Amino acid sequence: MSSNHIGRITLPNGRSLSRMAYGVWRLSEAADHSVNANLARIDACLAQGITTFDHADIYGDYSCEELFGQAIKARPGLKDQIEIVTKTDIMLMSGKWPDTRVKHYDTSPAHVRASVDRSLARIGVDVIDLLLIHRPDPLMDAQALGECLDGLIDSGKLRGVGVSNFMPFDVDLLQSRMKHKLQTNQLELSLLNTAPFINGQLAHAQQHCMPVMAWSPLGGGRLHAQAHTSGTAAARLAPKLAALAQASGTDTTAVAMAWLMHHPVQVLPVMGSNQLERIAQFANAERVPMDRQTWYELYELANGHEVP
Repeated sequence: MSSNHIGRITLPNGRSLSRMAYGVWRLSEAADHSVNANLARIDACLAQGITTFDHADIYGDYSCEELFGQAIKARPGLKDQIEIVTKTDIMLMSGKWPDTRVKHYDTSPAHVRASVDRSLARIGVDVIDLLLIHRPDPLMDAQALGECLDGLIDSGKLRGVGVSNFMPFDVDLLQSRMKHKLQTNQLELSLLNTAPFINGQLAHAQQHCMPVMAWSPLGGGRLHAQAHTSGTAAARLAPKLAALAQASGTDTTAVAMAWLMHHPVQVLPVMGSNQLERIAQFANAERVPMDRQTWYELYELANGHEVP
């Protein structure tokens, strides 16, 4: 097990999350997703100070929240040790929703309120620390949604609200209709997806003192899987990542996470694995030195060219 202990970041509302989050989206795919197996995964996170768990109502065809909730039910004291992040608004084609004819987004107040109640019941907690609107909804009624989200915070069901995959103008629109401040924007961000560094998303988040959560921080596994595939960004990055990992006594995952976490906006990677050995190494990112020039060396390799 790793002896490292991850730090924490403070949200605009004064509450905090661990410097990394554990993403549960693959929980239902585990060969063993029994209560005991999931408790072991939770314990492996807590041993490193990873107390934030990232959910969405749709994960595992609407099953992962419930699987996690079974572990909470088995050990109720966990509720006081962890922070729950979950998401709403994506509606999947699923046997659990037989009336859904097409995948779509639903940010109507009725759906959001019902989704929050379902998540609370599935996970088995009294309050959700952070609810994220999962995807920008072209039919979003910002006034209605903003009032709904404010009301859910005021009712005590939510401690805070954020967004996911929003562009700056999407964030500004929703924020303009809310009295409570949005807490985060969860973005696809990695060495294989560097667009948010220059498309305004991270600049906007930093402007508003809003930490960013990074989903798919290893490029959906491609950073490792394509390391020997000629011509890919992963292949360009592989030698440098390996050298930095060797120098710091860690691994290439830790280096890639240290690169993300070096940004001043405070990037919080959402890490996902069902393997205890991998989970136990997440906090190794804290051991990797990262200076400005090293950061730019990796950025250049990721993009395939030097900066202008």
